[in-house]
Amino acid sequence: MEYRRLGASGLLVPALSFGAGTFGGRGPLFGAWGNTGVEEARRMVDVALDAGVTLFDTADVYSDGASEDVLGAALKGRRDKVLISTKSGLPTGDGPGDAGTSRSRLVSSVDAALRRLGTDRIDLFQLHVFDAGTPVEEVQGTLADLVRAGKIRYTGVSNFSGWQTMKSLAAADRLGHPRPVAQQVYYSLVGRDYEWELMPLGRDQGLGALVWSPLGWGRLTGKIRRGQPLPRESRLHETADAGPPVDDERLYAVVDVLDEIAAETGRSVPQIALNWLLRRPTVSSVIIGARNEEQLRQNLGALGWHLDADQMSRLDRAGHVPAPYPYYPYERQEGFARLNPPLV
Repeated sequence: MEYRRLGASGLLVPALSFGAGTFGGRGPLFGAWGNTGVEEARRMVDVALDAGVTLFDTADVYSDGASEDVLGAALKGRRDKVLISTKSGLPTGDGPGDAGTSRSRLVSSVDAALRRLGTDRIDLFQLHVFDAGTPVEEVQGTLADLVRAGKIRYTGVSNFSGWQTMKSLAAADRLGHPRPVAQQVYYSLVGRDYEWELMPLGRDQGLGALVWSPLGWGRLTGKIRRGQPLPRESRLHETADAGPPVDDERLYAVVDVLDEIAAETGRSVPQIALNWLLRRPTVSSVIIGARNEEQLRQNLGALGWHLDADQMSRLDRAGHVPAPYPYYPYERQEGFARLNPPLV
């Protein structure tokens, strides 16, 4: 396992981390993801730890808290060997205090997560959504209090735009509070929006990327190809509308290249897609999920080897999307590009 700094912090995280979104299986969305119980979760944690995976990511909204319950039970007796990341901010009920990142909500959310996880601290606590109704000074001040109380160690953001992230960073700096060190983002060969603004922001401000849904919301499993029906077992039947949109033609173009490189390397389509992400700038850790132990072992096979420069370039071209304004001049016009060299 390779370990990397989480952004500009001193925290070392594994290049591949484990996402517990399949734990619990409550509700239509997360039930379609998976329904892993405690015993199977323990076996998967065993496999992950044997491979050097030490970071486990979850959220209070995953299966109405059941993901945190199951993860906490699976980690019992080995808490000091792992890092736990969780998130809060999205609605967990219909009440006025069941959503957002107000001081009251954050304090109660952290305490509830600690109980479900069976631990006394959260190594990385991330805001799952930007709350436009709560002042950033209140949010950052509350997070600082939770850090001082020892309940959380590091903070991050997830699903924030560039300006929302910078507003949060500026508030932390202005008030002398600990800065967020991570941004959990959607990024894949068929989802490249991260590169336009959030990647340069991460490089400039020292934010490490934790990548969610690195296989394009289940589209880069190797089972979806041009001219073939969606496999019966695909979760996309139930969840496609809830996830990031992907143009079918671009998906097939990427899969065509993945198939070519699979033949060249003897690696699977998911392993190649994950390996490509591991080589991208600002990526601290790629979060892999799995319905079962076999899928987990397959995904762990993304480590220990490298795509060559030509293969990286072919994949980059296949998944490239022209940038929107104001970003496109920086990739198309020499004067813009000379003053702002691309990261990739």
